[in-house]
Amino acid sequence: MSYFGLTKLIGRIPVLAPAQNEAKSLENPKLIKNLPPLESIISLQDFEDAARSCLNERSWVYVSGASNDCYTASKNTEMYQSVFLRPRVCRPISQVDTSTAILGHRFQVPIFNAPASLAMLTHPSAEVGLAKGLSASGSTIIVPTLASYSLGEVAEGLPQNHPFFFQLYIPRDPSALAKLLEEIRRASPVAVMVTVDLPVFSKREANERYEMRMAKEKGNSKDNKQKKKQSRAASAAISPDVTWTQIQTIKEKLGIPIFIKGIQCAEDAMKAFESGCEGIYISNHGGRGVDTSQPALLTLAEINIKYPTLLSKMSVFIDGGIRRGTDVFKAICLGAHGVCLGRPFFYALMYGEDGVRHLMNILRDELENAMQLCGTQCLSEAHPGFLNTKALVSMVDTGEVLNMGSKL
Repeated sequence: MSYFGLTKLIGRIPVLAPAQNEAKSLENPKLIKNLPPLESIISLQDFEDAARSCLNERSWVYVSGASNDCYTASKNTEMYQSVFLRPRVCRPISQVDTSTAILGHRFQVPIFNAPASLAMLTHPSAEVGLAKGLSASGSTIIVPTLASYSLGEVAEGLPQNHPFFFQLYIPRDPSALAKLLEEIRRASPVAVMVTVDLPVFSKREANERYEMRMAKEKGNSKDNKQKKKQSRAASAAISPDVTWTQIQTIKEKLGIPIFIKGIQCAEDAMKAFESGCEGIYISNHGGRGVDTSQPALLTLAEINIKYPTLLSKMSVFIDGGIRRGTDVFKAICLGAHGVCLGRPFFYALMYGEDGVRHLMNILRDELENAMQLCGTQCLSEAHPGFLNTKALVSMVDTGEVLNMGSKL
């Protein structure tokens, strides 16, 4: 489905009553109430606090939620806190360069959005607002397959010839895949990031509890069952049987660099390289995949230990738990070229494009400050020696197989 975009909006078609409330929650920014002044936001936690109190409940539950007990989601952030910095002193740091180079394109900051659907839950500009805010901040957007606007419309929000990335869910239907690949070819992204870490829809208890409560208040238990069917139907449209051979076929058809999004162990990172992929995107879907999967930063450390030279041969993105400029610096020290944030950009988008710019300014300032206090002038100087990773390394899988023997 394609969209005409906000600039071409001349009116709204009346919606059937059952869907009316949901449509309003997606499209009416007035339902985001009592936003604090943007200038009062000085950290990403402030954005989250504002979202918690200002978003309507349905939007908050979707954006903030994760799988089962949300263990992986919380550990994503905690893992960064377990890594300590080892600053160096007596180094010239009056000028610092936060830029990063990816596939021949230089971005002024190594900070990008983690592609996620339903950005319109927090602002009607959705991915168009994200694209404008990110590009104005020296970065770019990773356009999601399930965007609120067409790929072409999101690209229109970028300056002419500005590079961008596209995240691809592989459809189950071959004809739908062929049509999508043709759209991607016409748009000419820098690279395509193929998501592989969510072959089936995970259990989202916060969403289920919300829908059950809403159904109970309406006195309609069938409504909750219908919501579950809709979620399963959305998941069923995505292929659960993606193979490395299919990845190679898509790469051949597109003729542009391919990243594997959803790398959660070192072995798959190496497999991506051996399959001809130009990059990897380390992610556990923000804790929305299988709960208790290892935190993303731990996966990055595991790749460092098992395949020390691999990260220098590929472009590396990572998301999950990044909330401070120091987190960005730590990921870069461990070999990432770009870091991505999901929920924080949704929260910032409550303020539209200005909120996205404000978030980027906060992170850029924090990153510059971390670099200066650690004694680095540019990100190419960042390396693991700036980190105390003892706690992190102690959790890295050694490859030893636990063999308890047969108890039968």
